[in-house]
Amino acid sequence: MGQTSIGDLINSKEREQIKSMVYEHKNIAELKAGEKTEGFYLIKSFEVRKTTAGKQYIDINLVDKTGEVNAKIWEYSKETEKIVIENSIVKIRGEVLEWSGSKQVKINKIRAKLSTENIKISELIPSAPIETSEMLDTVKSYVKKIKDVQIKLLVENIMNKYNNKLLYYPAAKKNHHSYLGGLLYHTLRMIQSGEKLGQVYDYLNMDYVYAGVLLHDICKILEMDSDEYGVVSDYTMEGKLLGHIIQGIKEIEIEGEKIGLNREKSIVLQHMVLSHHYEPEFGSPKKPMTPEAELLHFLDIIDTRMFDFEHALEGVESGKFSDRIWLLDNRNIYKMQD
Repeated sequence: MGQTSIGDLINSKEREQIKSMVYEHKNIAELKAGEKTEGFYLIKSFEVRKTTAGKQYIDINLVDKTGEVNAKIWEYSKETEKIVIENSIVKIRGEVLEWSGSKQVKINKIRAKLSTENIKISELIPSAPIETSEMLDTVKSYVKKIKDVQIKLLVENIMNKYNNKLLYYPAAKKNHHSYLGGLLYHTLRMIQSGEKLGQVYDYLNMDYVYAGVLLHDICKILEMDSDEYGVVSDYTMEGKLLGHIIQGIKEIEIEGEKIGLNREKSIVLQHMVLSHHYEPEFGSPKKPMTPEAELLHFLDIIDTRMFDFEHALEGVESGKFSDRIWLLDNRNIYKMQD
């Protein structure tokens, strides 16, 4: 039997270290380019696509409680596609890469969760940091602060109409607040910020500020098709053809007519919903023409941007920069040291 050299021992140790590091489960927020991961994730959406060379691959968006990441299965087969189609929860092995400034997972192996594996879908669902029933109660407390009887009744009727779906709907299919309870969380932070700014700019009519915030995105419930886990499978037919802004205007007009809402109040509220995206290319053919409408737009922008900054810094070490964030104009975001 030959002798074992020091070099062999070192190489053996290195191999063992590498072996133990090869596939380690990482939460999505912890994924870093150059690492590998193995674990259970929830399939949020997928699509079979073709490369420029005509080769099929599967494009998947994976989520867990900490976030979302795009993944690719480059070695396409009907069997693999069947696994993806038939399962919400899958176990993968993959390599974390960086593409166009964003993290991406190259999936090397994928299989369905076995019945013997005690992984619950609820454990993988990204969700708002506050219990949805608590958020709904808080949001509804602002309806009570609306002094105008007609505007209050309008908001109450529309919110009660969508009460159950408000408990789980996201604010978007992807990007900001695209998780269970995201629509409520977005609305809650906007209305809390609006209340504070109303104390500074005390000439504002807070009835319209509160009503505008509560109604500006509520028709995302009609725009998107979401399951009870806050996962959007697609946009609805009405959502694709009209969008939540036009649907929101219709909602105010229809429900307003039912209660005999004053014409000016109805038009002003419709204008707030119509103009809150500010630019025609984002769905708003009119810019805000009241101070309350202007404030609504910036409340929306502030909360969306702060969400993007917050999530950009998840998993980033103090004193380091994030990857480039496309939603923030392809910027690297710096995390200050404690």
